[in-house]
Amino acid sequence: RPLTKQWYQRRVRGNLAQPGLNGTPCVTDVGGVPNLIPSANIEKQYNLDDVAKLCEMPGGYVIGPSAVASKLLGKNAELVNNVKTGEEGMVKSMYTKIIDDEQNDYECKPYPHNEFGLLGNLFVSQGLPGKVIHITAKKRIGSLNFITCLNKGLAEDFPDPVAVGGTFLLTNGKTKLHVMPGFSCTPLDSDDDVNNWLRFFEMSGPLTHTSVFVSKDPGLDLRLEHSHCFSEHGDGGHYHFDTTPDTVCYEGYFNLAEAIFRIDPPSVTHMIGRD
Repeated sequence: RPLTKQWYQRRVRGNLAQPGLNGTPCVTDVGGVPNLIPSANIEKQYNLDDVAKLCEMPGGYVIGPSAVASKLLGKNAELVNNVKTGEEGMVKSMYTKIIDDEQNDYECKPYPHNEFGLLGNLFVSQGLPGKVIHITAKKRIGSLNFITCLNKGLAEDFPDPVAVGGTFLLTNGKTKLHVMPGFSCTPLDSDDDVNNWLRFFEMSGPLTHTSVFVSKDPGLDLRLEHSHCFSEHGDGGHYHFDTTPDTVCYEGYFNLAEAIFRIDPPSVTHMIGRD
């Protein structure tokens, strides 16, 4: 069904920077988890204007999850990019950070920059209204999360990679999220190390997510799924799965990418910490 400006105003209260997900849509995987794990390379900072140009879409609309530019924020954090690039740009991004690593409290606030750090999985388009894929789901009966279910279905039904990006809301229920604390002082050499470093929380909807997922890696060292969220009530972070299967409700609007761009892949890679 058409994704209209009125839907954005009604469902996400005008929080997104453009009225749609159409106009030469593509996805890009920038940097990667090896820039964060085992040890953070904080020199890896990226500009969304540059990313849009590298995706052959100067002035494009960019949404999706990444890490913040820690040099600008002074802290590691989860970021929801929501940026119209170019001279007539608009930045409506949100970040969630751990305020005090000792107290384990967090906050979700506007992020006024068009730079991010370390890694990003982004959907780039002209931000135009048009037809999209509308999905609603409720009452989870299996063990997989919302995005993994969609991606698994694509992988089973299509032999070639299918790349998708967009936004979804957890309109009812609660979810397990993580928020990165300050960078680890010691190398994170295993998934257990990563999980012990991350801060996990159960947070409540409604939560607005941006998400990028790819059904299969065509040999580009892609992260196959990545979703971050924010809210008006101060919750946000990296999406794992809902914790209230009997009452959870999802509503998503997605579009298919016409191309996949791989930007600045790490020279040394691994599979640690990609969940």
